[in-house]
Amino acid sequence: MVKKILISILLLCAGIAAHAQQPDAASKASLVKYQDTLQQLSKDIFAGRGDDGRQQACDAFIPTLVKALKNKYSFKFPFDSLKTVSIQYPKDSTFRIFTWALEHENGFYRHFGAIQMNTPDGSLKLFPLFDASDYMANTDTITDNKYWYGCLYYNIEHRHYFNQEYYTLFGWDANNPRSQKKIAEMLTFKNGQPVFGGPFFSFSADSVKKPTRNRFIMEYKKESSISLNYNKDADMIIFDHLISESNEPEKKHTLVSDMDYEGFKWTAGKWLHVEKIFNDAIPLGKGAPVPQPLDVKKKSMTNPKSAEDYINEQSGKNHK
Repeated sequence: MVKKILISILLLCAGIAAHAQQPDAASKASLVKYQDTLQQLSKDIFAGRGDDGRQQACDAFIPTLVKALKNKYSFKFPFDSLKTVSIQYPKDSTFRIFTWALEHENGFYRHFGAIQMNTPDGSLKLFPLFDASDYMANTDTITDNKYWYGCLYYNIEHRHYFNQEYYTLFGWDANNPRSQKKIAEMLTFKNGQPVFGGPFFSFSADSVKKPTRNRFIMEYKKESSISLNYNKDADMIIFDHLISESNEPEKKHTLVSDMDYEGFKWTAGKWLHVEKIFNDAIPLGKGAPVPQPLDVKKKSMTNPKSAEDYINEQSGKNHK
């Protein structure tokens, strides 16, 4: 009987705590109002008139977002109407990352973002992200939020190892008129501050050894589509193997998927490279399927698709 009473009290306290962490009526009304403004600004960032129009919308979006997030317990507000802004959470919900892209008329992109921490008292703790990718002489480096490799994040995989939390971020960079990129990198927190990158992508098991990377970047042909993401069923990161369609692998804009796959397996606190997976994916004697081209007009700024996605969509249409 006493045990049941204690459990009931604990459940009641948990329910009260959960309720207390929600924005109150005034804060929620304020957040809804800010969201309406942010929704229009985000549309203008994505499809506004000219560089000046999109830049002005972006310049207005940033302080408006900060004002919105200053509302108590704003972390609990999803901002789910912002369709061109990616908002990603790890499994433990200790933070969330906002990222968005600004496209210039010359076909180049600049990225913006912020990390909002989930604070116990509902106050705002925010780390703005400053895109320095165009100025990095060495992209395989460890950085902070003030020197960020800008991209749109589309997934976060959380791991715990030796009393440390590790968050693998998966991002997409539309890059320039000739190529695009996908990125995997580790986010950790040191003394409460975000740290991007680190020696977590190991190739020590490869037949030909390569240096451990602080950041894994795949650059490939603009019109192509590839996958780079964590696969829950396989419990590993899976990505397309790339080849040059013109036999010039040093020219990244010629790289496309050959429909073979590589991966990374989480081993002793690192992602260990697996040279080849799904060995039976392509039947003997048959060539690799040609990846479906990316329709730029239908591109998603928050959910970039892989070759598999396009093939599955096409297969679905054929069976209707």
